[in-house]
Amino acid sequence: QVQLVESGGGLVQPGGSLRLSCAASGSIFSINAMGWYRQAPGKQRELVAAITSGGSTNYADSVKGRFTISRDNAKNTVYLQMNSLKPEDTAVYYCNADLTLPTGWGLSQRYDYWGQGTQVTVSS
Repeated sequence: QVQLVESGGGLVQPGGSLRLSCAASGSIFSINAMGWYRQAPGKQRELVAAITSGGSTNYADSVKGRFTISRDNAKNTVYLQMNSLKPEDTAVYYCNADLTLPTGWGLSQRYDYWGQGTQVTVSS
C-alpha cells in the first residue's frame, strides 16, 4: 500500500522560511510527477508547485521566486523550500503524487495519491 508522509509544517514569522518534505513509500514502479497543493479554510485547494519525472517545474504565480520544489529520487521524496513567507501563505499543504504501480500479471497502472496535509501558519 502506498503512503505519502509529510513533515516540516509549523508556525513562522512573516519573512521566515520552512521546508516541507513528502516521502512516498510502498511498491512503486515509478514516480511520474509530485507536487504540493494548499488549502485555506473556506477556500479551494490550489496548486503551489509541481515537478515531473523529467525535472520540469511549475509554480503558482503567487509563489514564484519564493518557493522551490525539488526531488530526491533515491528516497522517493519531494521537498518544498518556502522562503520570504507571507501571511497569505497560511494554509494546509498537501503532497500529491502521480505514481505508476504494479497491479499484478506483469502489468502496471497510474494512480493519484494524496498526503494527510501539514499546517503552515505565517503570523507574528
